[in-house]
Amino acid sequence: MIRNLLLAATALTVMSGVASAADLPTSKGAPMAPVVYAPVFTWQGFYVGLNAGYGFSDNRNVTFTSGTGVVTTFSDSNDGGFVGGGQIGYNWQFGQIVAGVEADIQYADLGRKSDFAPFYYGGGNDSSYFGTVRGRLGYAFDRALIYVTGGLAYGDIGGSAFGNDNTKAGWTLGGGVEYAFTPNWTAKIEGLYVNIDRGNRGYVVAGPTAATTYAVTSGKNNDFGVVRVGLNYKF
Repeated sequence: MIRNLLLAATALTVMSGVASAADLPTSKGAPMAPVVYAPVFTWQGFYVGLNAGYGFSDNRNVTFTSGTGVVTTFSDSNDGGFVGGGQIGYNWQFGQIVAGVEADIQYADLGRKSDFAPFYYGGGNDSSYFGTVRGRLGYAFDRALIYVTGGLAYGDIGGSAFGNDNTKAGWTLGGGVEYAFTPNWTAKIEGLYVNIDRGNRGYVVAGPTAATTYAVTSGKNNDFGVVRVGLNYKF
């Protein structure tokens, strides 16, 4: 009898201890909210955009040789003008190194027109254009990109003697800075030097009198600088 009472008391004591332990506060605390990380920006991908700026055309000499052997050399005007167009490209990113290709086509108001005595020489062309196909190589500081660029240039910049304009090829070299102000939109400022070598060409034209002719040698090495701003949408 006594033995049974002792066993019952022991069992009751153990059960009371377990119940008290269950009522104690947990040391785990409240569950933590999940950590959300902002996506890392990348320059990699396809993009399209528009640009506008100003072109600085270079001088070009035109030499007149009369039938009597008198040689006169004039410098063509070098006024700059508006340039604007669109671009398309693709970037690859390797760490902070960004490599890409870009092509653009531009309207260029760089036609040259000059009033050369003894007659008017009007080789300017208000419908000039040029384009480039370039590689780009840059270094990214998160959303900022500093890059150099260069490659093929082509176009018809006007300035050919007596309206004989045609498209020729050359090269271009430059650089710029681009910044991504949203995950998809970027803005850039860029400078390019463009050289389209069109060689020299000779012409024979009538002078101020029926008995006078002039041999004209026109240098057509069209080189000019471009400073432009652009806006790109990155897919």
